[in-house]
Amino acid sequence: MLQTIQRMESEVRGYCRSFPTVFSTARGSHLTDVDGKQYLDFFSGAGVLSYGHNHPLLKKRLLEYLESDGVTHSLDMATEAKVRFLERLDEVILGPRQLPYKVQFPGPTGTNAVESALKLARKVTGRERVLFFTNGFHGMTLGSLAVTGNASKRAGAGIPLANATPVPFDGYLGSEVDSLDFLETALEDSSSGFDKPAAVIIETVQAEGGVNVAGHEWLKRLAALLKRHGVLLIVDDIQVGCGRTGPFFSFEKAGIVPDIVCLSKALSGYGLPLAVVLMKPEHDIWEPGEHNGTFRGHNPAFVTATATLELWEGEGLTPQTEAKTKLVETQLREMAENHPDLVVDVRGRGLIQGVELVDDLAVRLSRECFQNGLIIETAGPSDEVLKLLPALTTPEAELKTGLDIISSGLDAVARAHAA
Repeated sequence: MLQTIQRMESEVRGYCRSFPTVFSTARGSHLTDVDGKQYLDFFSGAGVLSYGHNHPLLKKRLLEYLESDGVTHSLDMATEAKVRFLERLDEVILGPRQLPYKVQFPGPTGTNAVESALKLARKVTGRERVLFFTNGFHGMTLGSLAVTGNASKRAGAGIPLANATPVPFDGYLGSEVDSLDFLETALEDSSSGFDKPAAVIIETVQAEGGVNVAGHEWLKRLAALLKRHGVLLIVDDIQVGCGRTGPFFSFEKAGIVPDIVCLSKALSGYGLPLAVVLMKPEHDIWEPGEHNGTFRGHNPAFVTATATLELWEGEGLTPQTEAKTKLVETQLREMAENHPDLVVDVRGRGLIQGVELVDDLAVRLSRECFQNGLIIETAGPSDEVLKLLPALTTPEAELKTGLDIISSGLDAVARAHAA
């Protein structure tokens, strides 16, 4: 079957090269291929499947909706499914956190949300330039690429990427340097040549960039600095929102309230495309139809997204995620202690964790894990970080199984490296 992929699908394909098999079924934290081999999934569709594959509650709600001839496509017309999603989002997530955001449906993907956020920030402020952070990743369309750091992805644009300026992320200049000192000085010095930007866009944990974590105090200082200068703060929570770091939003523990928030990936909970832009009410200055998209009314995704909110009532998944995080961190640090010459760093927040390895060992370890029944990807500028993204609902026993596969794989890679 892979021959069909090789014969017909574009050379641009990526993940099927890293995981060369044909998958057939999926449930919970497992995928099964056409030969019946089962794989434990620590990839989760790059963070899309935070509730696992075919979660029974979400599947039940979706099938009921389809069987009832519920509306599937509606542009931005009002539907029962959309109204219910908005009501429950307010009741379960926004209201308890005292976040009176307005909600925009920009299109079905994360990059649609980022493009909308950038466009809105420029409209609100009347300024063009947007600041982004080194190693940041925000999508593959032109506006999103302009605020993405990776050189190879930027080169794919084929044209100059304008009106965006990189600044150093937390820790980029070393642990002894607070990178916000530069930004603060540049904004406050009228001779710095640094035009006041419309906005700053940030991932609180840079997922594709190598699982780089911004400290809570650093984020708090950034938010205060931008507020002082009338610059909007956009948090791209596309990969690390929806509970990935513990709380529903990744910025909650920093005690900040961004002007604009982008959500997608795990938002629908079922792998159905869905993205939203959350904005403070005073920034909602769109004219009707000024920004739109054919598939911004994806009602089956509204249905499954609404069902996920049942899992977030009360304390939600946060206590379970934090307990599982301790388990994962403990075992990863044990692996690092066992291989101090190979493991550069272990870092992350919640159930996004990264193990930075020397040379090309992260890629080799990912391949070794796949051979042993674990799907796990790499991240970072040179794919030097093994990135763990298990479903939030993964049972602890399965987490331990996956971690054991990583540990034995690391031992094998170490032996080969030493030979």
